[in-house]
Amino acid sequence: MDSPARISIVIPCYNSGETLPQTLESVRAQTLPPMEVVVVDDGSTDPATIALLDGLRDITLVRKPNGGLPSARNAGFAAAHGDYILPLDSDDWLEPEFLEKVSAALFGQQEASFAFALARLEGEASGILWKNYNFFEQLFFNQLPYCLLLPKRLWEEVGGYDESMRKGYEDWDFNIRLGARGYFGIVVREPLFHYRVRSTGMLQATSSRLHGRLWAEIQARNPQLYSLGSLLKTWRQWRHCPSSYPLLPYFGWLLLHRMLPHAAFQGCFRWLLRRSQSRRETARSTAGGGTRTPGTP
Repeated sequence: MDSPARISIVIPCYNSGETLPQTLESVRAQTLPPMEVVVVDDGSTDPATIALLDGLRDITLVRKPNGGLPSARNAGFAAAHGDYILPLDSDDWLEPEFLEKVSAALFGQQEASFAFALARLEGEASGILWKNYNFFEQLFFNQLPYCLLLPKRLWEEVGGYDESMRKGYEDWDFNIRLGARGYFGIVVREPLFHYRVRSTGMLQATSSRLHGRLWAEIQARNPQLYSLGSLLKTWRQWRHCPSSYPLLPYFGWLLLHRMLPHAAFQGCFRWLLRRSQSRRETARSTAGGGTRTPGTP
């Protein structure tokens, strides 16, 4: 199938020799093949991973000293020749129709600047994460997957991923900066993206444990978005779009974040996390309850 644009897939890799083959196989199986696959070796030290990368012939390999995930993504974006880029981590994978369906949604919708698909949880969780695009909600919760199909020029315009955010949430910060410039997303309501959940992964092991501090950093980087007047204006713009919660809980959550000591807020976050969508989906999937209706919390 022909594509209206050249698409590059960027895959950061750090000692991911066990999972990278599945990731690459899912890319090779795309019904709409990308023009190139850029794998960024972020200073891997594992001999098996290094040997695997040395043997790959159908990719563009970029090697760099270890600098963390945002640094590796930026290096891959910079090296990519495609007009559109899809970041994909080396332990996740795609359904064969991912590029075909996500690009069709993006190129068929003039109002959207980037596109993503629903995620199917793998590993230590299961079920489907139903997501909508609502920029107001995105200011409070990291609602979007990192796996976005977007024009390379947008990455350039917003300054890429913040390489100082080595403890995670660099994708949340990146997505907020896209929205701040009026670049919004569209979702394909099919679970075409497989996201591996691991207790040792960055999100579970580090980012979630530092959620309050990392969110404070994001607010400090984007102060124009987090004033009361700006938040109310953004809510009015997005109030007709599906949202997980009514208005007041968002402002209550922000108030708790600004008033409570870090440890107390982290306790609230852990309580919320135990009732998060991914855990509810895991429980329902395990119990045979299926998935929920899109747009409901």
